[in-house]
Parts: sequence; structure tokens; C-alpha cells
Amino acid sequence: MKLRKPRKYRKGRIEVIPMIDVMFFLLATFMLSSLSMQNLDSLQVNLPQGKAEKLNDNQPVTLTLTGDSKIFVNRTPVTLQTLSATLAPLLNQSQQRVIVSADNVAPQGIVVQAMLQARAAGARNFLIAVKHE
Repeated sequence: MKLRKPRKYRKGRIEVIPMIDVMFFLLATFMLSSLSMQNLDSLQVNLPQGKAEKLNDNQPVTLTLTGDSKIFVNRTPVTLQTLSATLAPLLNQSQQRVIVSADNVAPQGIVVQAMLQARAAGARNFLIAVKHE
């Protein structure tokens, strides 16, 4: 009867290079997916320049005022009279902030009137959108 020699067991090794490749792939995937999740419902306007902190908000409500005095709430055209009624259902208790995206040449009076109507709808905090320098 022939006896076999006991096998030599090798210690397991963790290969680092494939793990680095997988981690880099996951990092790139999550970075690209988070960039595509940014949702700001505003129209293209000529914003004034300034320095401001980045906004970390899930579903911001955007009040856009163009240079020719048109008003939009999340890309929906409204008038000063219908602004309060349109904006009120979009605001909930935890989010009472409105992003004001006013064109650089928009009349100051229409911007103030729109903000007053938004305050009547329940907005408590206004964030002014600016273009980074």
C-alpha cells in the first residue's frame, strides 16, 4: 500500500491590484452618478457674480426671474398674482427655502414683489443664486 505525502498548505494571499481596480471603478461610478442626481429646476439667466457656499438640498424650489420680468417657479411660468398659489403646495414644513435666480438686468422691483409673494406662500428663507467667479 502506497501512502501519500501530506500536502503542504500554502497560506492564502490577498491580491491587492485587482482590489484597487474594483475600488477605483466603484469610486468613479458613484462620483458620476452623484453628479447626475443634481437637479436644479431653473432657466438659464445671466446671474450676478459673487461668492457663496454650495447648496446641499434634495429638491430645491427655484424662483426664476428673467430680464424681461417673466417669473417661473421650477420652469412653470406664473404671474405675480398666481405666484403665491403656485408656490404654496411646493413648500413643506421641513423645507421653507426658495432659491431666487434673478437675471442680472431684472428690475429690482419685480424681484422684491416676487419675494414678497413667495413669503406670503410660506417661504421663510431665500437663497440668492450667483455665478461663481
